[in-house]
Amino acid sequence: MFVKNLDHLNLKQIAESGQCFRFKEIEENKYSTVAFGRYLEVTQKGDEFTFSCDEDEYEKIWASYFDTKTDYAAIEKLILSSNDDHLKEAFKEGYGIRILRQDLWEMIVTFIISQNNNIKRITNSVEAICQKAGRKTDCKRGCILPEPGDIREGFFMDKTLGLGYRDSYLEEIYSYAVNNPGWTDSLKGMDYETAMETLVERKGIGKKVANCICLFGLHHVEAFPIDTHVKQLLEKYYPKGFDFERYEGIAGIIQQYLFYYELKHK
Repeated sequence: MFVKNLDHLNLKQIAESGQCFRFKEIEENKYSTVAFGRYLEVTQKGDEFTFSCDEDEYEKIWASYFDTKTDYAAIEKLILSSNDDHLKEAFKEGYGIRILRQDLWEMIVTFIISQNNNIKRITNSVEAICQKAGRKTDCKRGCILPEPGDIREGFFMDKTLGLGYRDSYLEEIYSYAVNNPGWTDSLKGMDYETAMETLVERKGIGKKVANCICLFGLHHVEAFPIDTHVKQLLEKYYPKGFDFERYEGIAGIIQQYLFYYELKHK
């Protein structure tokens, strides 16, 4: 066990923010997740977090995963010093949301599944894929999302996975990744604009999904995914336009506060 005090972090808010589909509530204020081949349980008590790992593993994996190097206090000051009352209210409700630094391949797969879908169904599909085709973590608790080459041809056509029309998109992206083994590594070296252009070349990845992959898988926090919820909130609260210039370079973090608030009040 390792205990760490962290501000601007709320596990429940992150679990419900739509950016991660492996976060599970075990009991009140206690969550589990699987990432980078590891299984983790975290308990929150105020700003104190108890991690089910030692300090070495925390520093090597989870400190980065929870984006502990980003100054969220500075972002809070920027928001609270603005004239944007709606954003202030959204931040108040989602103050503990951070942009997790997640596995790129997992973000590609899960956000292909996410299109025209809801969080519960996405989570169920991801879990079914992991259970049927994923390898166990080192501690044998939880399953890892299958990597390219880990699945048989036609696997995603299994209707019990609940993928609908997205099954062909996953078949294609897994096949492409197998035949282009350096593709994901090349994405990691690209700037935001180049990564967007590269991602939308693939079947099943439109602009919104590509933006989500850039934000949550490549940590391009300037990305601002616009789905139906975000489009509606921009029209409702910002009919004259949102002040992207003020939040240049961190628009994706701002998007998460707005998106989370919209989910809680739809």
